[in-house]
Amino acid sequence: MLIIGIAGGTGCGKTTVVNQIINELPTGKVTIISQDSYYKDTSHLTYEERTLINFDHPQSIDFDLLAEHLAILKKGQKIAQPIYSFVEHNRTSETIDTYPNKVVIVEGILVLTHPKIREMLDIKIYVHADNDERLIRRLKRDISERGRDMKEVLDRYQNTLKPMHQQFIEPTKEFADIIIPNNQYNNVAINIMKTIINERLN
Repeated sequence: MLIIGIAGGTGCGKTTVVNQIINELPTGKVTIISQDSYYKDTSHLTYEERTLINFDHPQSIDFDLLAEHLAILKKGQKIAQPIYSFVEHNRTSETIDTYPNKVVIVEGILVLTHPKIREMLDIKIYVHADNDERLIRRLKRDISERGRDMKEVLDRYQNTLKPMHQQFIEPTKEFADIIIPNNQYNNVAINIMKTIINERLN
């Protein structure tokens, strides 16, 4: 099993890179694990209290459960991956059965911040995009997909996302094996990843 970690700031284009890598691999050979699924359960808090949580701080992630699930997958067993609701700011009561595969991709802004998770990754990728581009992407996504309004998104970006990015996410570049600039489609980087993955799989 090849475990690939893909990190980078909010709105940097991680999902695009994940999809580009998947498209270069045989169908059914990749399992996707989203860091967002592992936000800690906050059912004990009111909705108003949950909206105040700093979801861009490493402490918001249940890394112990994520590490446990990766270990189970490496043993060839399935996991019950949590499902997170961005509308409710909390895990749902449902899970999704997730099966081991030749390639497992773990993606999320904070994936490279945790030492134990980093040790479990065979390849570590950091996706880079400039701050203005990331903010624009975040605005479009949160308003259209997550029910946020512009003021809420901008306030969170200024007060939480930007400082957390500078403190926790940007420094994880030093742990990356590959840094992919993602202001536009990057054929070279994706081809490099395709070659590395195929070599490991074969």
